[in-house]
Amino acid sequence: MLYDAGCPLCTHVRDWLARRPQLVPLEFVPAGSPAAQARFPGLDHRTTLDEITVVGGGGQVYRGAAAWIVTLWALRDHRRVAHRLSTPSGMRFAKGAVLAAAKWRGAATARGGRVHRSGEGWTYDPRDGWHYTPPGCGSDACAAP
Repeated sequence: MLYDAGCPLCTHVRDWLARRPQLVPLEFVPAGSPAAQARFPGLDHRTTLDEITVVGGGGQVYRGAAAWIVTLWALRDHRRVAHRLSTPSGMRFAKGAVLAAAKWRGAATARGGRVHRSGEGWTYDPRDGWHYTPPGCGSDACAAP
């Protein structure tokens, strides 16, 4: 699991996960670090700082809500929850939880003026909140007339 070592929420969640009994061993690697780049050379490491990313033992890459679900699936006491979240209605809930965490994370970093970007077109700017730009649209390329 790649996590943002500079984010208090991310490190708190990492510590919580590390204390849980695991059915599948979890390894935590700081996103964007030299260790992450050496271990996963094919990843877009800038994106891993913006969106939770989990790499499976077979090289599978999970991002966003799917990454949270597969991480919970690895935990002995949370596998049933992971199965529920993998349903269509559960996935909507998981995506909402990931967006809420990202919003909190963005607000927590507002003092530094950092803008949170996700790979799905969502951008959180601490000055004025969330914005959506469909993939393939430039700043004003897809603006409504």
